[in-house]
Amino acid sequence: AYPRAHWPNLAVVLDLYSRIVVGWAMSAKPDADLVIKALDRAYEMRGRPQGVLFHSDQGSQYGSRSFRQRLWRFRMVQSMSRRGNCYDNAPMERLFRSLKTEWVPTVGYMTTALAEQDIGRYLMQRYNWTRPHQHNGFVPPAVAEEKLNSAVSYTHLRAHETRGNL
Repeated sequence: AYPRAHWPNLAVVLDLYSRIVVGWAMSAKPDADLVIKALDRAYEMRGRPQGVLFHSDQGSQYGSRSFRQRLWRFRMVQSMSRRGNCYDNAPMERLFRSLKTEWVPTVGYMTTALAEQDIGRYLMQRYNWTRPHQHNGFVPPAVAEEKLNSAVSYTHLRAHETRGNL
């Protein structure tokens, strides 16, 4: 390990349908600001959706007033795991396990900036676009989502065509 290896805290927002990473943030402290930054990225990346269910564990960051206010501002509904129910968080734990075992160097990172750059590359490129995911039939999350979106668009188009021909 580097004499002063950097191990910053990471917060990730995952779409549970396709398992695609839609937001993430890193910080020296695991506080509400960290999870708010990840939520903000996800909100923007998804086109400012409303009526979304945001599920998390019972970490103090997610129960903080500032985080709950941000959810309210984005018109999101909060859901939290029951105490001791580890299965609710399994998709997120699986993502972190993959990150640690497949990507993060065992010696750590020389700087926080290098950690952020490298981990961002893993999440947004490798995990989302390259790495096969069992949940999606061994297709990467972004590819699975593209297939779903094109199927929905086709169905929507067909509905318009049918309505126009009646």
